[in-house]
Amino acid sequence: MTTAIDPRAFVLANTRIHPVPHAPEIRLHLADEAVALWQKTEDDLGAIGLPPPFWAFAWAGGQALARHILDEPSLVAGRSVYDFATGSGLVAIAAARSGAARVTACDIDRFALAAAGLNMELNEVSFALEGEDPLSLAPPDAEVILTGDVFYEKPMADRVLAWADQALARGSRVLVGDPGRAYLPRERIRHLATFDVPVNRSLEDFEVKRSSVYELLPPAS
Repeated sequence: MTTAIDPRAFVLANTRIHPVPHAPEIRLHLADEAVALWQKTEDDLGAIGLPPPFWAFAWAGGQALARHILDEPSLVAGRSVYDFATGSGLVAIAAARSGAARVTACDIDRFALAAAGLNMELNEVSFALEGEDPLSLAPPDAEVILTGDVFYEKPMADRVLAWADQALARGSRVLVGDPGRAYLPRERIRHLATFDVPVNRSLEDFEVKRSSVYELLPPAS
């Protein structure tokens, strides 16, 4: 039965270990071929209503955010960090490697949590994993909140922005990694860095995607 599929076993069976293209000091369990895994996930797991396998790829915004954190560890060093919609765990791993005092990674997909756990072990770091939907809860007690590739659909973008505004009001700093997705709140961001990021050609429209890191600013009063 599909409900008996073990997430860790599924991740291990359908990925191989690769260095992250724009952060090669980090290695991840990644899919070699996007379309095949996407179809397999729909065939094997679609009946139990799980989302697509975002966890199996190093997305452009996440790679940019991870690279910037590795290059500028003072952003997170000694601070509590929360990685929203962690996917593969890439950005959480970068934060842990850069000296964050405490890292929590969240994702509502239990297969993503399995992948993030495997990748955490692979990179010999440690962070907490949470599976509740954070957008239905108050923002976490974290000094830095990391969001990579989350502004790709309007309903999701609207929910994330409203939640992030609550976090800003509580004193958190919110960093965004994004390659220019359609619903990036361009009027609310301060540019920090830009990178040319190699990506999976079957997922994106280019083999190299220019991606930036921003700080989310509070709404205008």
